[in-house]
Amino acid sequence: MTLMTRRNALKLGLAGGALLAGSSLAMAQLRIVVEGANFQPLPIAIPDFASSDPTFGKEIADIVRANLRRSGLFLPLDPASLPVQVGDVNNAPDFTIWRTANVDALVMGGVERGGTISSSVRVWDTQQAAQVVGKSYNTDPNSSRRVAHIISDAIYESLAGGTGYFDTRVIYTAESGPKANRVRRLAIMDQDGANVQYLTDGSTMAMTPRFAPNGDMVTYMNFAEGNPQVYLLQLSTGQQQKLANVGAMTFAPRFSPDGGTVVFSVEQAGATNIYSVGTGGGTPMQLTSGAAIDTGPSFSPDGSRIVFESDRGGSPQIYMMGAGGGNAQRISFGQGSYSTPVWAPKGDLIAFTRQSGGQFNIGIMNPDGSGERMLYSSFHAEGPTWAPNGRVIMFFQDPGGNDGPKLMSVDIWGRNLITIPTESYASDPAWSGLRA
Repeated sequence: MTLMTRRNALKLGLAGGALLAGSSLAMAQLRIVVEGANFQPLPIAIPDFASSDPTFGKEIADIVRANLRRSGLFLPLDPASLPVQVGDVNNAPDFTIWRTANVDALVMGGVERGGTISSSVRVWDTQQAAQVVGKSYNTDPNSSRRVAHIISDAIYESLAGGTGYFDTRVIYTAESGPKANRVRRLAIMDQDGANVQYLTDGSTMAMTPRFAPNGDMVTYMNFAEGNPQVYLLQLSTGQQQKLANVGAMTFAPRFSPDGGTVVFSVEQAGATNIYSVGTGGGTPMQLTSGAAIDTGPSFSPDGSRIVFESDRGGSPQIYMMGAGGGNAQRISFGQGSYSTPVWAPKGDLIAFTRQSGGQFNIGIMNPDGSGERMLYSSFHAEGPTWAPNGRVIMFFQDPGGNDGPKLMSVDIWGRNLITIPTESYASDPAWSGLRA
């Protein structure tokens, strides 16, 4: 199988110079303003994609519609209500028809499947009678869902600003069996729950997987030796190894932004401290010291700082220190205890779990601890992870009783709460970057 890369797939197509000349005007008029929580989803018309195989054309359009709807920023119109049922990507649309139907944003696409998949998409501002974006893609015949995700990203970027997050994957802990004897193994899927693959067989407990920036390496907690130990797993080869021989228990790993270092916690003699070590081996470096429990480290996107959880002041709170350790400063001061801090991809926010008054909260704050906002509250919700564009957070929620956890997501404005479909119970999600 030849893997599709975004670099090879994202080829400008169909859009001539005259049409592109009008794109800046179109984008200035037809754009979702998402700064704040009061925006309205943009109604958007997406007829089935033209194809010699109409079923395939509908399949791709359905994935695009589902992606955009799930983002909370778009409201795809019922295809049956549209004045045109199948898109024409080769010609400009009859704008009068679409204006009469009160459609401002229109997507026309075409897709063919043979020895390769070829697909083209154009986004139109019907009020301005101008093209917003026009692109084409070619890839191997096994990547049809990826084509739909990349098209969705192109639409999202052109109308909502920033980058999309649809051509991504999520790695998580798949849980099955009775609650008293639950099997936990690593699984990976597309961000919409499709294409599930199991990475470990469940013979030993595996938890808290985290992606490397290149998307091919994963670090996680493995109970193969009884006590948890941090392991590395390469997705492309299946090869795995223990990261370091230090301490009775090692856990809570996470990669540095360049992928060359892993920070993790080590339990020794009743104390838990944070260490770092290169992925190629070497002697781990101790970053914190003392009798407190220091855990859950997460690098800033520039690699200069680390946020982490510590109970050194009595209750678990969020602290920040330099990447080399030392001079840790507390940044959380709300009611209750704080855990699982994780830095946003842009460096502008930190997501966390806060437990207070018998409730768990998924929240965000500025890196200096100001501007704290709760996005979701429930009996048990924790473990936030960021979409690569920094606008959506995924986490897991456990209803208690005999049921198990499920994955959910919410945007940074506290809107658009959805459940992510999984084949089994699921916890500990980690979101990849956009696929290479």
